[in-house]
Amino acid sequence: MRLFVAVRPDAAVSKALLGVMHEMKKNGVQGSYVPAQNLHMTLAFIGETDRTADVKKALSQVAVPEVRLALTESGMFGDLLYAGVKGNQKLKGLVRDIRAALDREGISYDRQPFTPHITMIRKVKGRTSSIRLPKAEMTAASFSLMKSEQKDGRTVYREICSFPG
Repeated sequence: MRLFVAVRPDAAVSKALLGVMHEMKKNGVQGSYVPAQNLHMTLAFIGETDRTADVKKALSQVAVPEVRLALTESGMFGDLLYAGVKGNQKLKGLVRDIRAALDREGISYDRQPFTPHITMIRKVKGRTSSIRLPKAEMTAASFSLMKSEQKDGRTVYREICSFPG
């Protein structure tokens, strides 16, 4: 099973992101737009594993603080367009605690430095330099263990469980 740990945006942040994506589409920006139900901020990417129970056990040990998240500017990773999320010490601490819990349980994960963002479009083609994200923020008091699967040629993300749950 392909797993990752994420914070899912609330309704206000999702609405803000979807509005920006709609405007980009109207302005001719092409690419693979992330469906509303797939929007998320990855905290740890685990990838393929058959150790779901061990992952749940590890994540259940993590204390979950309330974390304020705010959209910042958009950016690019290669041909991937994202909405930046303002980082803060509580968010960095949560990511550190999640990764430490996975380490204690011997769960491997992608160890790239954490860059808080929400992917909006993959394989972007078109002018994206004028994108302005609206002010939107939320308080996250939980995170989710998610699985990624292919259904009818599309990637679908499903929540397995949330913490605290």
